[in-house]
Amino acid sequence: MDASNGESPAAGRFDMIVIGAGIMGSCAAYAAASSSRAAPAPARVLLLEQFDLLHHRGSSHGESRTIRATYPQPHYPPMVRLSRRLWEEAQAEAGYRVLTPTAHLDLGPRDDPAFRDAVRNGGAAEVAAGDTSWPWAGVFRVPEGWAAATSELGGVMKATKAVAMFQALAVKKGAVVRDRTEVVGIAKRGDGSIVVRTASGEEFHGAKCIVTVGAWTSKLVKSVTGMDLPVQPVHTLICYWKVRPGHESELTPESGFPTFASYGDPYIYSTPSMEFPGLIKIAKHGGAPCDPDGRDWAAGAAGLAEPVARWIDAVMPEHVDTAGGPVIRQACMYSVTPDEDFVVDFLGGEFGKDVVVGGGFSGHGFKMGPAVGRILAEMAMDGEAKTAAEAGVDLRPLRIDRFVDNPKGNLKDPVDHKGQ
Repeated sequence: MDASNGESPAAGRFDMIVIGAGIMGSCAAYAAASSSRAAPAPARVLLLEQFDLLHHRGSSHGESRTIRATYPQPHYPPMVRLSRRLWEEAQAEAGYRVLTPTAHLDLGPRDDPAFRDAVRNGGAAEVAAGDTSWPWAGVFRVPEGWAAATSELGGVMKATKAVAMFQALAVKKGAVVRDRTEVVGIAKRGDGSIVVRTASGEEFHGAKCIVTVGAWTSKLVKSVTGMDLPVQPVHTLICYWKVRPGHESELTPESGFPTFASYGDPYIYSTPSMEFPGLIKIAKHGGAPCDPDGRDWAAGAAGLAEPVARWIDAVMPEHVDTAGGPVIRQACMYSVTPDEDFVVDFLGGEFGKDVVVGGGFSGHGFKMGPAVGRILAEMAMDGEAKTAAEAGVDLRPLRIDRFVDNPKGNLKDPVDHKGQ
């Protein structure tokens, strides 16, 4: 497929080549194509995808993702808030919505450091002990020693529809989109330009390049630079459970039901379903390490559904039915760093600031796609991310050099939950 508006991608050079058309790459292509840096002519952008557009082999497909600002790490809430603004701007330009705002609820052991930090950093309001007047008090049983906290910034994003929206907006801005185009090499020429080589022998030439290939990040970076970037592909399972009869209309975004997350072990996250009436997505963060090119689609599910069922039986037994297990199981893939923090940085070495990599989003990056895409585009085109600085987004924890002489990166605690 060639969504190139009648242009031939081989006809000339590009200002920007984006490799990988998941949510991050699609947002980056849109941001680059929208840039006025190349005025009076718009930036000429090429977006390459190794599989079919909107495929199900990676991390950017499916019925839904959540958005929330409650994070234990202080560098994520500003990025979420920036992204929320950019989601709204993109939807206004597209003329339709992919994000349905909701409230958000966090649950967790009262003394859990990650829970306490998330509530504080996200500006959530903790429910007073014994208070039964808060919204959804009739749905959740808050275990002894636990606490609940509510916040306004939540929402349900239609994942595949969102990726398609940003691709369509990028094409509207003049970007060239090519799928079934696997990139196997990136090199810098003597004149300073970037050459991107594909498995079929094609070559594309660009001034700048952004790498957003998800689970294939380590493989591509290793083949290009020899660097061992610790981004581990993980096969995971998204579970949808049956809502008990009589409660179907309660657990929906339309009724005001929130997205929610539960801290502790296991870390549970949930999105009210907009696609499957009478079902709710409740899943456990985690999965099984895998090779993205030799993936056992039957693996990675063991141990993921049972802890969720136990959690449901303890916290939502009157509203969600666990008999028989999940009604729908959907495969997905995380790209996990040791500290579960993103990688957003210049590739460096011979590429200097001409090649930027975004990866390792560790199962919680989708919500920040528009912000990450804007940041990657600005880094590649301008050598710095002005929008991030203006929004108070600290990119230092996301640099590659955090792994130098420290394989765990930013990790300080044995478990540092983030989730979707």
